[in-house]
Amino acid sequence: MKTIAIMTAALFAAAPALAQQTGHQGMDHQGMNHAGMMQPSAANPYGPDMMKMHERMMAAKGADAGETWIRQMIEHHRGAITMSQTALRSTRNAEIRREAQKTIDSQNREIATLNAMLRKMGKNPQ
Repeated sequence: MKTIAIMTAALFAAAPALAQQTGHQGMDHQGMNHAGMMQPSAANPYGPDMMKMHERMMAAKGADAGETWIRQMIEHHRGAITMSQTALRSTRNAEIRREAQKTIDSQNREIATLNAMLRKMGKNPQ
């Protein structure tokens, strides 16, 4: 819940600039239920997956910008895997299921590559 509050605060802070960019000046963003937008539904079961991915990406840090990028990308790829697993559980569409499985396979390969980079740098893999 703490992360939801942080994300909501960030959205509120950015709302005036975003409103100007998108032509939504004058909209009252404070009345919007941002936490509710993350609740899973049959049409969009990915809110919790996305929240977890963003939390883990934000927490992933390294000794320098390169290591931080690797660690955050690993979490990003893990988020794609989790979302794809949710898709596999949530749809019977054969084409979507094939693409979700392909995503899982390719993201696992990317994670392996990034972990190899960490090991090459003398760092612990994730």
